[in-house]
Amino acid sequence: MNVIVIGGGSAGRTASMEAAELDENVTLIEMDKIGGKCLNTGCMVVCGLNDVARFLKNNQKFNEMGIVSTKPEINFEKLADGIKQTTGKIRGVLTSETKKTGVNIVEGNAKVGDGFVSVDGRDHPYDKLIVATGSHAFIPEIKGSEYAKTYKDVLDYKQVPEKMIIIGSGVIATEFAGIFSAMGTEVQILSRSSFLKQIDTDIKTYIVNKLLKNVKIHENQNVTEIHPDGVSTNTEHIKGEVLLATGMTPNSELVKDLVNTGKRGEILVNKRMETSHENIYAAGDVVGGIGTTPVARMEGIVAARNACGISAEVDYSFIPSSISLYYDVTFINSNNQEGVHGHIPGSAGPGAFWNVLNRETGITKAFVDVESGDIKAVSSISPSARTVMAYMSKFMRDGYKTHDFDNFVEAHPSTDSVYKLMRFFSKFG
Repeated sequence: MNVIVIGGGSAGRTASMEAAELDENVTLIEMDKIGGKCLNTGCMVVCGLNDVARFLKNNQKFNEMGIVSTKPEINFEKLADGIKQTTGKIRGVLTSETKKTGVNIVEGNAKVGDGFVSVDGRDHPYDKLIVATGSHAFIPEIKGSEYAKTYKDVLDYKQVPEKMIIIGSGVIATEFAGIFSAMGTEVQILSRSSFLKQIDTDIKTYIVNKLLKNVKIHENQNVTEIHPDGVSTNTEHIKGEVLLATGMTPNSELVKDLVNTGKRGEILVNKRMETSHENIYAAGDVVGGIGTTPVARMEGIVAARNACGISAEVDYSFIPSSISLYYDVTFINSNNQEGVHGHIPGSAGPGAFWNVLNRETGITKAFVDVESGDIKAVSSISPSARTVMAYMSKFMRDGYKTHDFDNFVEAHPSTDSVYKLMRFFSKFG
């Protein structure tokens, strides 16, 4: 059976390897670079920038304490080049890994028909098609939006901007605000509604007051026009580089005449990643769901299995989300406030030890049903929060209770406070 996958990002690459390992004839079509947005312009770029931002904040702290006496200068062009070199090496590994499973990679622009995909004039027939074409930055209808940059343009800066205006209210806006603020940029966030409205109030408060303490955040602020030197609002003109972080738009144009799409252009699918066309599946950002790399991979696997005749469904319960700042910010079901809640400060450990002195070791918060021991929601800010929350997601999916943490043994020293909070709650069951 011929399976064609369009898009070499997290969803598409995973889908193609899964189908190839099921002994199907698989062709992966990618118009740009293997690895997609996550590797080339998104998550990994943020990781590279954030590593430097953390170093700068630590250096500042140790200077203030008199432990070191250094004042680093940032060569942003070399920083950007280093990130590109690193992602290039990762891309080489991913490409080799994909080909080793038997996937045939074709580079070029695809045009989709019913039963075939044409790439640069050559037709590739398919029995099953998996669309994993990702998404692109949403550009709001604001006069002068052509003067603004998006996440894709960040590495094009020649130097660290003196001033920056970030239009947005979610994860992308938060991450770039933290990065450039640490590099010395005067950053302002303009949010059309509430800032970080998707997360718990106490976690948001910690982010705003501790992790973004030098960032000015304006909520319920409408931008009326973007200029080459800044933006105009209803009340003032603010100068600075303008970065749009206003969400993503699914890249569904290739198949809009073959499958049903939603109001935002997302391809409509069920839990088997099936579209309205019996031979076409979709996965990743193009379906407009939870836009994270792990979810895209999960959807890609499910799409591939169903395309190959193996029944599978996506489970969206207890999906962990994260924000990359000085400390990792992670959360599961953050808007769920059922049951009893409790919170504790972060632990002193690797990455947090020196922040005991200024009481900035992080925070962990959870909502639980104390009678049943069910864990309803967990949020954590700490150097280890991203790793811890992945395992918490697994525990919660598998039905673990608070009392299951009674005999939990951590790897010490650790900045994980989740297990301490679970032990605390278990006493009330």
